[in-house]
Parts: sequence; structure tokens; C-alpha cells
Amino acid sequence: QVEFVESGGGLVQPGGSLNLSCQVSADMFRWLDMGWYRQAPGKERELVARVKFGGATNYADSVKGRFTVSRDNAKKTVSLQMNSLKPEDTVVYYCNFGSPSTIWGQGSRVTVSS
Repeated sequence: QVEFVESGGGLVQPGGSLNLSCQVSADMFRWLDMGWYRQAPGKERELVARVKFGGATNYADSVKGRFTVSRDNAKKTVSLQMNSLKPEDTVVYYCNFGSPSTIWGQGSRVTVSS
């Protein structure tokens, strides 16, 4: 059974940092590409960062140079280090496979505000 449990969100001032973590329950985790997504109200969910099973990463242009995605195959976790946060990063963040399944976790809310 597939499950994603996100944590680490919160309130931070512009320019601050947060680290999101996702505990994944999935067989063959180490062979799966993983991604972080976000969805603003009224907008489609977008891919923010992806880490492939081999470790290669790619990012949306809006977060490139500020966010870093990583994975720990032994712990079955995926992390997203977010630096230089901006108010426009305020949204709920989700993790899922690189090609997302229809199963989503509850997400982790990030609020960037002074």
C-alpha cells in the first residue's frame, strides 16, 4: 500500500529557510523517481523538484538555486531544503512519485510572511 506523509512546514519570514520531509511507504522505493509538488488555490498542482532513483535532480525554474531535493533510500524518505523563501512560495507542498500516483498525502503547508 502506497502512502506519503509530509512534515516540516510552517511559518517563516521572507528570506528564511525550511526543510520538508516525506516518509514514503512503497515497495521498491529505491527504484522509483520521487518528486515534490505544490498547489496554490485555483491552480493546477505543479512539480517543484524531482530526484530520480539514481540521484539526478531537476527543478522548476521558479525554485532553481533556492531549493534542494534529496532522498534517503534506507529510510525511504525524500527531503526538500528550501532557502531564500519568498511570499510566492506560500502553498501546500506534497511528495509523490516522479510520475505521480492518484494517492496523495495530506501535504505540508508553508507560509512565507513577515
